[in-house]
Amino acid sequence: MKVAFYSSKEYDIDSFSDANDNNNTGIELNFLESRLQKPTIPLAAGHDAVCIFVNDCCDEDVLEGLANLGVKCVALRCAGFNNVDLQAAERLGIEIFRVPAYSPEAVAEFAVGMIMTIVRKYHKAYNRVREGNFLLVGLLGFNLFQKTIGIIGTGKIGLLTGKILAKGFGCNVIAYDLYPSKHADEYGIRYVDTLEELLGQSDIISLHCPLTDGTKYMINGTTLGQMKKGAILINTSRGALIDTAALIKALKSGHLGAVGLDVYEKESAYFFVDSSAKIIYDDNFARLLSFYNVFVSGHQAFFTVEALKSIADKTLQNLQDYANGKKSPNLAGRK
Repeated sequence: MKVAFYSSKEYDIDSFSDANDNNNTGIELNFLESRLQKPTIPLAAGHDAVCIFVNDCCDEDVLEGLANLGVKCVALRCAGFNNVDLQAAERLGIEIFRVPAYSPEAVAEFAVGMIMTIVRKYHKAYNRVREGNFLLVGLLGFNLFQKTIGIIGTGKIGLLTGKILAKGFGCNVIAYDLYPSKHADEYGIRYVDTLEELLGQSDIISLHCPLTDGTKYMINGTTLGQMKKGAILINTSRGALIDTAALIKALKSGHLGAVGLDVYEKESAYFFVDSSAKIIYDDNFARLLSFYNVFVSGHQAFFTVEALKSIADKTLQNLQDYANGKKSPNLAGRK
């Protein structure tokens, strides 16, 4: 079985090569630096499957192009599949696999670390001390103890984030989810009835939702206005959960206290590459980076040794299941 591995980075090559050798899968991986999009479809010629990541494009045109080349399997090495047109895939007979959980601890711990960075200003202190400036003015933070943290989305990552904050920091953790988890109570998490209730009570809000038609821009002008003045917003999930234009307005007005983003709705043009010598043409993104109270990282919440190993093992297992005609629980959007 030959697989065209799009958007490959050095760490992908290392983790997947090791997993492939250790598991003796017999899968031939062809690592490609290019992202999957319409012009790069021909690179998949002669392959049985493609492997893609979060910012690869797998819309109807791309899927039709892959189908014309005889590709019948797309393996995502991530949990989200909002970049895939599932209806087109079903029509074309292309199986879509994903990795539903690889290391929820990695993202949860990063989300809490981002909260701590913003609240205690680690990033600003680091830069000051490097320049020999040991003044504390401008570095004042606040305790997390007994603060109210709102978790939106209580899948595995949201639950673990809430557990760390409730059990470890003594926070009052509330949550909102259309599908409440039966484990929330044991994690120290209490559900509220409405999103508006959560937004109005929370000192810090952390997003842990998949991106769907129903969740796109769930943080918008209206919901931002429902947040407490001075609230902190954290997003380690999907960029398009937040309407960036509305977010900028809330920051400019002073309504939001601070924002931490590991994702951005148009990140594919900049993330996972070195853009330090490029002009950022996205005015909204450039504006976000200019705010003193906005902390941005480049979609690295998942990026741990344990997560990379899990992603590689589970993705290769998905490919083997496809090759062997085995029914997999990891089919995206279909039983």
